[in-house]
Amino acid sequence: MSTPRARARAADSVVLDDDATLHAMGYPRKLTRRFQAFDNFAISFTIINILSGIFSSFGFGMNAGGPRILVFGWIGVSLMVLLIGAAMAEVASAYPTSGALYFSAGKLAKRHKGAWSWFTGWLNFVGQIGGTAATGYAAATFIQVFVQLQWPSYQPTAHQTVLITALVIVLQGLANTYTVQLVAVLNRISVWWLLIGLVVIVGALIVMPDHHQSASFVTHFENNTGFTSGLYGGMLGLLVTSWTFTGFDGSFHMSEETVHATVSAPKGITRAIGCSAVAGLVLMLALVYSIGDYAEVAGAAAPPVQILIDGLGLRVAKVMLLIVIGAMLFCGLANLTSNTRQIFAFSRDGAMPGSRWWHSVSLRTRTPVKAVWLAVACSLALVVPGWWSHTAFTAIVSVNVVGLFLAYAVPIFLRLRLGDAFQPGPWHLGRWGRPIGWLAVTWILLSSVLFMLPQASPITVDSFNYAPIALAVVLLVATVWWFATARRRFQGPVSYGRPDEVAAMDLV
Repeated sequence: MSTPRARARAADSVVLDDDATLHAMGYPRKLTRRFQAFDNFAISFTIINILSGIFSSFGFGMNAGGPRILVFGWIGVSLMVLLIGAAMAEVASAYPTSGALYFSAGKLAKRHKGAWSWFTGWLNFVGQIGGTAATGYAAATFIQVFVQLQWPSYQPTAHQTVLITALVIVLQGLANTYTVQLVAVLNRISVWWLLIGLVVIVGALIVMPDHHQSASFVTHFENNTGFTSGLYGGMLGLLVTSWTFTGFDGSFHMSEETVHATVSAPKGITRAIGCSAVAGLVLMLALVYSIGDYAEVAGAAAPPVQILIDGLGLRVAKVMLLIVIGAMLFCGLANLTSNTRQIFAFSRDGAMPGSRWWHSVSLRTRTPVKAVWLAVACSLALVVPGWWSHTAFTAIVSVNVVGLFLAYAVPIFLRLRLGDAFQPGPWHLGRWGRPIGWLAVTWILLSSVLFMLPQASPITVDSFNYAPIALAVVLLVATVWWFATARRRFQGPVSYGRPDEVAAMDLV
């Protein structure tokens, strides 16, 4: 009887042909493998998007812990996210499909495979839709900040923000429909845009401001959340890093379009997290040490933009803001691409209404075009409440983070529960798989609780955290749907036949 270590060594010695791996899992090849290892890394690195994440949430961190939590919280949470990514990467190497999380959950579950797969898939779907909506909304917000700096008479409104968000998402849908090759190129460009943009912004913040904070400023603690407990305020500040590090399952979802996916996809996940952690820390330090009047910056509508204006002057700050807006647009494009692949795979297994439509592939582009527009439509539906209430919109997109991380936790937990019966792929953690997996699941549960706790006091209709209610609604709908009809027709990932049978179904 072979031991886990022997199986791992055997997995090391063989990197299966991509199509053979897909056929062994019961699927024919329908998508074109146009992604190299760098492209796979680029999709997750772009979705994580440190410029977008840090600029969007920096102000919250200034009031929930201040520099001490922004910097040291970034380091600690980044390490925990790297453990989550490593545990997910091990699963990705074993099951390199577009179905990613829900597919591996169905395969790793000992019993109730359909239920595990169903709930994981819907958490992942809602989380990704929320991510596309939230990124588009952030881009629209910062676009209006730029317009207001350029033309001070312009006054942003909720209606304008929603309309600009809708335009951004529709344009990203068109790009995923008609310029698929260009999207692949843009994903490569996005990496360099982020890295060069980071160097430019950090370099300017080091050289141009007349004054920087002292070295000890990094230990400064601030609690303006309204809660008397500094510990609680600081714990809320940890969410800044968690908000930033979402979407790295994008590398997993692009497996069926990646060359040597059993190795390239897991490396894409871990490298994207590692590079983002280091680059993000550099950006965080540059922003923190460039803060001038703390109270003025913390109270500004867009605190990072205020730091740029104070330290670099209005003209240079506007150029830097354009770099950030570009990063947000790249992020949304990559997020929508990943979202589409999850819809394609989930529909392929019959788990969505109208599945036959959503998993069809365009013969011209070899991509699931109808799934693109389902993702666009669902994202726009999430944006609509922002027309009346920013609080309602925030509640909906908060499910983006909670839904995604809970979806990350399920296959990792099931892999741990499977124990020695787990068959690793060529990329694996060896004897470290179990301790890393348990740490990952534990952190996901703790951080998910944090996301659902009140984040400002006093608690009013406007400051109440509606994320638990939004998540409860999602789970309630999925549960009712499961027991009403889905459990009779959905048994988890399907197999289209033996490897030789599905090979004959490949698109030429």
